[in-house]
Amino acid sequence: MTSTTAFWLAGRQVTGEDTFDVTSPWDGRTVGTVGVPTDAQVEEAVAAAHAALDEFAATPAHVRAAALDHVGKRLTERTEEIAQLISAENGKPIKWARGEVGRAVSVFRFAAEEARRFNGGEAQRLDTDGGGQGRLALTRRFPKGVVLGIAPFNFPLNLCAHKVAPAIAAGVPIILKPAPATPLSGLILGELLAETELPAGSWSILPVANDKMPALVQDERLPVISFTGSEQVGYAIMDSVPRKHCTLELGGNGAAVVLGDWASDEDLDWAANRIATFSNYQGGQSCISVQRVIADAAVYDRLLPRIVAAVEAQVTGDPADPRTDVGPLVSEAAAQRVESWVSEAVDAGAALLTGGKRDGASYAPTVLADVPADVTIAREEVFGPVLTVQKADGEAAAFAAVNSSKYGLQAGVFTHDLQVAFRAHRALEVGGVVIGDVPSYRADQMPYGGAKQSGVGREGVRYAMDDYTYERVLVLTGLAL
Repeated sequence: MTSTTAFWLAGRQVTGEDTFDVTSPWDGRTVGTVGVPTDAQVEEAVAAAHAALDEFAATPAHVRAAALDHVGKRLTERTEEIAQLISAENGKPIKWARGEVGRAVSVFRFAAEEARRFNGGEAQRLDTDGGGQGRLALTRRFPKGVVLGIAPFNFPLNLCAHKVAPAIAAGVPIILKPAPATPLSGLILGELLAETELPAGSWSILPVANDKMPALVQDERLPVISFTGSEQVGYAIMDSVPRKHCTLELGGNGAAVVLGDWASDEDLDWAANRIATFSNYQGGQSCISVQRVIADAAVYDRLLPRIVAAVEAQVTGDPADPRTDVGPLVSEAAAQRVESWVSEAVDAGAALLTGGKRDGASYAPTVLADVPADVTIAREEVFGPVLTVQKADGEAAAFAAVNSSKYGLQAGVFTHDLQVAFRAHRALEVGGVVIGDVPSYRADQMPYGGAKQSGVGREGVRYAMDDYTYERVLVLTGLAL
């Protein structure tokens, strides 16, 4: 598919002394070879980013917007090539990989739009009290400092885009670390950014090994950390740098609630198909995939067989085949972990309704019922194609079941009742509530993040721009207002 030993240091392509191979989780073939930055090269990138702070902040909005527009255009032109790369290094079915490229295009488009209107300044008259007569406050936003963006493997292009595009839009230098399992998609962004006129030092993309990250995290020249990944790693980063500004997008245990008014055959078929699709898309490796179904007792017996049938209809196999719905997990070790969690649940009394089989890095789409509350798969994020289904007696019990998780990223509620929708919005301890659909919906311009152990802060282009910057007030005196 591709082969490269280069990465991007302060806007230019650089070759590392050491390399590592990126392999396909589907068939084990080598997808690419990536250079590893030396300590000296990492230091050069950090120093260049720090030195570029003032210049990049002062870069005209039209320059930053044009660069973002360019990346979006080039992603569109190279959609099929990049989608095949995502699929090859991640194992994601090609149809989902194409969708990911489309989302990344949107992220850069939104960022270009925001760059043109961001930081225009908000005026506030101060003569509302006598001491402020003749004074006017103008508030603008300025960078908190260089951003260290740490991206995960499950959306190797779009979640890199969510780190890089807001930083460029706000005029904030960024050093991006793509995931070791899937660095090639992030490095593609470097190719496109290198075609723009952004200042040297405003961005670097460094495939740094995980064991080298503590030094980068601790570096005082990188006061902002934007991390997407596991709960354990995210909170370890935050605990290690308590005085830095950290945005953490962590795990989830996504719940889909099906209430008693969602009762027609058409309703239940829709819910079952959406649940089956989005418990298994990306191999279940999405923070907002459906992991739990909480069904009202009034519809449970009619919904459950529909869910099982819809899950069994998911097409598994070669991710390069456009008919494939579910490909492999990112590694055999990931599939083995899922296998062990399912086995633990079944040994504890859970009913295995379909699936439960592993073949290398692939794990069959799986449905469990009657899962004991204390087993791992009921408490933690499975990050695999596994779904649990439980019965609830009414709305209050269903909402309590959602809130029983330590996570709170998003929830879906299938209901036709507008009053229930507003009650769900008030009651559910999550970052987003989706009515009439699964929790897996995300628009890239909306605020995205969670409550409880699902993280700190919000992504979404404008919200990340706010996160990377701070307000600074200018007071003008002696004005005739």
